[in-house]
Amino acid sequence: MSELIESITAEQEALDTRFMLRAYQLAQQAESYNEIPVGAVVVADDEIIGEGFNQSIMLNDPSAHAEMIAIRQAGKTLENYRMLDCTLYVTLEPCPMCAGLMVHGRIKRLVYATKDAKTGAAGSLFNLVNHQELNHQVDVSEGLMANECSALLSAFFKRRRKEKKAEKKAAKK
Repeated sequence: MSELIESITAEQEALDTRFMLRAYQLAQQAESYNEIPVGAVVVADDEIIGEGFNQSIMLNDPSAHAEMIAIRQAGKTLENYRMLDCTLYVTLEPCPMCAGLMVHGRIKRLVYATKDAKTGAAGSLFNLVNHQELNHQVDVSEGLMANECSALLSAFFKRRRKEKKAEKKAAKK
């Protein structure tokens, strides 16, 4: 029995890694557009049915987060506004807006890489996805590829701070 459980667990870990790698690739794509490098995929029956990366700056849309785009695409794929039995993989802990979307969309499971101490709504700052007063709770796993995703975000913000400093310096001349 324990061998069967270990086999199932190993299989799930392999799938989780595969889908988080895709989310990471999407985060890199966001960075190539000078967007905050966050990527997300929605999975049903071990297939990606929606994916997205941050596009708030490109689209002048504060709701164009990776999760929002991926979930919208998944809804169109499923032809349903409910994501029952779906898993969302995202490189950064969802904000309150995206966490609320997950609850309303009935996402079954969330797998995120790195915590967001400033706006994280899946356990860091507060826990909207598992608030007992809401009519749906999401199973949450965190930490998969945390080092890689955290490093990508840190490097992005370090570069952006350097660019802003250079812009200020150039403006003074």
